[in-house]
Amino acid sequence: MDMTPVREISVAINTAHRFVYFVPEAAEAYGRLGITERAPAYFAARSAPLGPVPWQITLATFYNFSPRAVQAMAGVWDAATPEAWQAARFAVVARAMDRVGVDLSAEEVAEARALIDPVVAAADLAGKPLAAANAALALPADALTALWQQVTVLREWRGDAHIAVLTANGLGPCACNVMQTATGRFPVSLARATRMWNDAEWADASARLAGRGWLAPDGTVTDAGTAAREQIELETDDLCAPLWAAVGADGAQRLAALLGRINDAFAAAGTFSQL
Repeated sequence: MDMTPVREISVAINTAHRFVYFVPEAAEAYGRLGITERAPAYFAARSAPLGPVPWQITLATFYNFSPRAVQAMAGVWDAATPEAWQAARFAVVARAMDRVGVDLSAEEVAEARALIDPVVAAADLAGKPLAAANAALALPADALTALWQQVTVLREWRGDAHIAVLTANGLGPCACNVMQTATGRFPVSLARATRMWNDAEWADASARLAGRGWLAPDGTVTDAGTAAREQIELETDDLCAPLWAAVGADGAQRLAALLGRINDAFAAAGTFSQL
């Protein structure tokens, strides 16, 4: 089976979602809730659909962060309720998209919703906690923000599925970061700063991956490691493929083209310059 359309729409979903973590509107909105540090605000806003969960639940569902990173969210529910955090997140999305001028007409937003809504409605949420929590939210009134939230459901669905594949392949939370950076999928400086695995943990994960033949002694990825990492992506694509049965390959590719305009607008505005 050709997984190209599945990979294309997965990339489009992820890139249309990601701006929420980088725009200045986020710091402004979350600061008004009383949290000015980026890490706890990130954990609160992203895990808000789960309700006032302890940090351990966020750690379990986000997977690739160290416990010390997620512990930073202690106290966020005292600052504001999950509902307030979610409302702030929707406000961030609406303001940011208005600022950069996302090039989607009302008709195109409606077309995108006609493609994505049946996919979300038919998605099997079993074993997909972050996707399920986001799917349970009422959609905001703003049309573009509502489209973004449907995108978010599917972004978290793939993430939930990816965690299942990582665990099945014995790639733990620190090790998956090591592989992401070694294969050039994520800047190592950003991974170390945000995921907060210490030197000993990083070195131990690297040694274990070297023992599997996935890394060379100097920490560079081997051909076997590159192939193994791509196989993990293919297994994730395979889990995601049934999602798109409702609209088919043509529908998925059309949706990818429409959603690409969101990422294009934020990229043109310099939103991802730190990546």
